[in-house]
Amino acid sequence: MGDLSYTAYERRMRKRGVVVLSILGALIVATFIISINTGYVRLGPLELLQTLFGGGTAKQDLILFQFRLPRIVISVLVGAGLAVSGCVMQGVSRNALADPGILGINAGAGLMVMLFIAFYPTTAAAPVFLLPVLALLGAGLTALLIYTLSYKRHEGLSPTRLLLTGIAVAAGISAATIVITLSLTPEKYQFVAVWMAGSIWGSNWRFVLALLPWIVILLPFVFIKARVLNVLNLGDSTATGLGASVPREQLLLLAAAVGLAASCVAVSGGIGFVGLIGPHLARRLVGPKHQLLLPTAALTGSLLVIISDTLGRWIIQPSEIPAGIIVAVLGAPYFLYLLARSRA
Repeated sequence: MGDLSYTAYERRMRKRGVVVLSILGALIVATFIISINTGYVRLGPLELLQTLFGGGTAKQDLILFQFRLPRIVISVLVGAGLAVSGCVMQGVSRNALADPGILGINAGAGLMVMLFIAFYPTTAAAPVFLLPVLALLGAGLTALLIYTLSYKRHEGLSPTRLLLTGIAVAAGISAATIVITLSLTPEKYQFVAVWMAGSIWGSNWRFVLALLPWIVILLPFVFIKARVLNVLNLGDSTATGLGASVPREQLLLLAAAVGLAASCVAVSGGIGFVGLIGPHLARRLVGPKHQLLLPTAALTGSLLVIISDTLGRWIIQPSEIPAGIIVAVLGAPYFLYLLARSRA
């Protein structure tokens, strides 16, 4: 009788997951369309259609295909990458507060990008395909340091120790980043300030092509590992008893999460909260099973970032607010709500 009720529950959750994913997909498409027409220069519906099908003016082609579309695509990819990265870190560490920003992964990636900016003029044609690699190097070294300090041979990976170590390392890296910014020229300092606030600064197709391979390779890998994440959530002893190689799987999943976070930070700057709020929202919508949780988190993160970037371009036209600030404004109240409910 218990097996039948559990099977019915699983079937019901799968149906709910399909509905939730469909709704999130529709919301992303709707926001995508609205975002295309958001900016200082407006394109009417007819002008937009004409431009999409090759009938627009040179100015309309430039605005749509060279400025807005790449930026919107990057917003979608970055949101998915950061949310899935946070979801993996929460699953591996069994800590609901784990996130690339809090654990210092974003800070490590940002430090390498900062060093790159310090030695190259921002007006030069930057080797954009090198940026994700540099960010991955910084994030990877940071993750290795945090993992080494958090892992105990006889205790495994302690969630509390991992979180506290990540916060301490992030604080140290942030201090080093501030020291570097003090030596920058005014032009570079202004660029870095906007970048650190979480601006979608890589708004051309070269940045899309630099980010896309990382998302295309790492997201499917993480989705394939969904069952492993479910097992790891049961605890190290139980996971080992079920045949999982816990240290190996933890390293593989953390490496994928670091790769996703680093590549996204390279083109979007320091956007926080997405890796924290995205998985929380997804978990409330479809439950804790990672087969549904991971794709839902990806779509939730994409929707959060594209809405934030669109609002940032619309609120104070012709200037703009970095998407990272809007994400924090939208995400912080909900997170405080979660904390208040957890205390009740």
